[in-house]
Amino acid sequence: MTDVNASEEVDSAMEEHLWRVRQVMTSCLAETPLRSVLSEHQRLLGSGKMLRARTAFRLQPATTVSPETVLRSSAAVEMIHAASLLHDDVIDGGVLRRGAPAFWVERGVSGAILLGDLLLFKALDLCCQSDNGHLTSMLVKLTGEVCQAETEQELLFRGEPAEWDRCIRIARRKTGSLFAFIAYACGGDDEELSEALKEAGYQAGTAYQLSDDILDIDGERQGSDKTLGTDEAREKTTAARAVRDTDANPIQTIEGFYESSISKLEAWPEVQKAWVSYLELDLKPAVERNVSHYGA
Repeated sequence: MTDVNASEEVDSAMEEHLWRVRQVMTSCLAETPLRSVLSEHQRLLGSGKMLRARTAFRLQPATTVSPETVLRSSAAVEMIHAASLLHDDVIDGGVLRRGAPAFWVERGVSGAILLGDLLLFKALDLCCQSDNGHLTSMLVKLTGEVCQAETEQELLFRGEPAEWDRCIRIARRKTGSLFAFIAYACGGDDEELSEALKEAGYQAGTAYQLSDDILDIDGERQGSDKTLGTDEAREKTTAARAVRDTDANPIQTIEGFYESSISKLEAWPEVQKAWVSYLELDLKPAVERNVSHYGA
């Protein structure tokens, strides 16, 4: 088989995985009275980059975790991510999401909050069905970190000087936590590997959030598929503001997180190889799109 054919086969398998993840998410909410709402708003579930589900696809063949655990964990974490976007758009006043009006614009603030809450709890219910029972407690813990970071950013630090180290800590918990969960889930019953993957996930997610911070303030607003500029307008503590106030180098920091995450997996060469593939094929292209206008 040529390299081109092998690459096409992997791409096809990735699309199959992402399709199955979307189907699981849709099925979860089809069990609720909100079936009609979802049929009108298909973009809410799985229309984005699905970077967390992509992590699981790259890692699963190199580990002993079951495909069913990977599928349910991927769907659960993507549902929580979708819930966070529903809530974020309300908080930030974002009117555009994934190239269409934000859900709250069309269905109201109350509707967006309540649908986000439902997504959160359906995700936890789905994780409870996994054949790896300890994953639910980990998902609760790491989702709690997301909520804590968002709350601190809004209630404690908004309007305060954007210190670089503080921005890193917020990014780690705000976004890194869900990357950490899906990576942890892929470790299966190997606790040492799971913990190493969790830390690698934290670092990958932190790198992505830093790039997203930069996109909000330096991205090209015309043609973007979401509302930009809300962080700056609301004086949120983000990496973009910190860069303007300090001599921090966000690109260098992001690259450092890549290298550090790879080093965490040195004891597991095959897993490390799979992780590098994820960084090169999925995460880095997304990050590079976010920072493409940085410094321009």
